[in-house]
Amino acid sequence: MQGPEYLFENEDHWVTNIGAWFPGERVVFRGKDLFHELQDLPWMGLLLYGITGKIPNEKQIRLFEGIWTLCTSYPDPRLWNNRVAALAGTARSTAALAIGAANAVSEASIYGRRPDIRAIDFLLRTKCQLDKGADIEELVRKELKKYKLIPGYGRPITKKDERIEPLMALAGELGFAQGPYLELAFAIEEILLKGRWRLYMNIAAVAAALAADQGLSRREYYHYLVLCFSAGMFPCYLDALKKSEGTFFPLRCDRVKYEGKQHRYWEVPNKVCIESK
Repeated sequence: MQGPEYLFENEDHWVTNIGAWFPGERVVFRGKDLFHELQDLPWMGLLLYGITGKIPNEKQIRLFEGIWTLCTSYPDPRLWNNRVAALAGTARSTAALAIGAANAVSEASIYGRRPDIRAIDFLLRTKCQLDKGADIEELVRKELKKYKLIPGYGRPITKKDERIEPLMALAGELGFAQGPYLELAFAIEEILLKGRWRLYMNIAAVAAALAADQGLSRREYYHYLVLCFSAGMFPCYLDALKKSEGTFFPLRCDRVKYEGKQHRYWEVPNKVCIESK
């Protein structure tokens, strides 16, 4: 902030080159006419252009759309963010609130957006240090010593990540299977498997590597992923919505392990005691 003068300058006035709507005339989207210059761009292409300021080519659009389709669109209500969407459905909330809340909780520490950012950050940092002559095994050891884990490697439920094979098939079809960051991701897995760690690569490392090979920064990659789970959320919401209200994963009281205080009594002056259970 630069004092009140700075605020006065921006009162009812916003200087931007991002875009503008001219009612009844046209729409400018990052300096281009939406109706005449971007009219043939698929939605994923428009999203990427809005984030990066660069118009992706057809292969890049297929790649980034494929990551969403193959890797993030599981309509399973047991998954933490889909469960929020389903809970909204069983509570008869609106679709907008359901999907908004489900996307909000996707910024989780173990799954979701935070590991994605850390995965691409590690690959970018490691590649930069390797270009300066660093040893890859030493870099891996230092990362594990400092953080106890490497995002994109290891999976709590099963060692094999079923998403890697179809995504790599798509990358190969598009000619993106030999990029430097993708090769680095597999080289890191090889080190982790032959060492005492025995950590297999998961989809976060593959997707981050493919994005890095296409030139996305950490922040651009994060922005691209913000809505990626949405396609799997809608079916979970709609499925709960069409069933009886309040019946999504109910939990009977005797299954709740309560370790707090037992029955208490609130003393209300000049009134009877109220029992709290």
